[in-house]
Amino acid sequence: MINPTARISLDCKLGKNVNIWNFALIRGNAKIGNEVSIGSYTEIAHDVIIGNKVRIHSKCFIPEHTRIKDKVWLGPCVTIVNDLHPQTNGKYRKGIKIGKGAIIGANSTLMADIGANAVIGAGAVITKKVPKGQTWIGNPGRRLNEDKTV
Repeated sequence: MINPTARISLDCKLGKNVNIWNFALIRGNAKIGNEVSIGSYTEIAHDVIIGNKVRIHSKCFIPEHTRIKDKVWLGPCVTIVNDLHPQTNGKYRKGIKIGKGAIIGANSTLMADIGANAVIGAGAVITKKVPKGQTWIGNPGRRLNEDKTV
């Protein structure tokens, strides 16, 4: 199902059973896997690859060269940043990678890679790579320890 208000570049590749909701924008050369849902007002830039069974809620921003593996869940208003120094003509730009099964809480900002099965708490600002299976919270993002303390 593709909402008629969504805008999708002609050179994008969409898998089977993809849902794209109101006013979503998908730019050139994006590749979207099977059984993916993309929420309203989400923007996906060019050269993004999204795996299978991914849920991207409304108002997310996914910049160019981002790689999202299978079964990832992005809450509403997640922002991914791919250029830590935006006035350098892309000299420091890199694609962010989100590992299989990661869960990203609402209003999080990601500036570094997220490992498989990691959990990012709502509102977290992640500036360092998050290893697989870890839970990170806060601003700046920090690991939530096993005993549930910060």
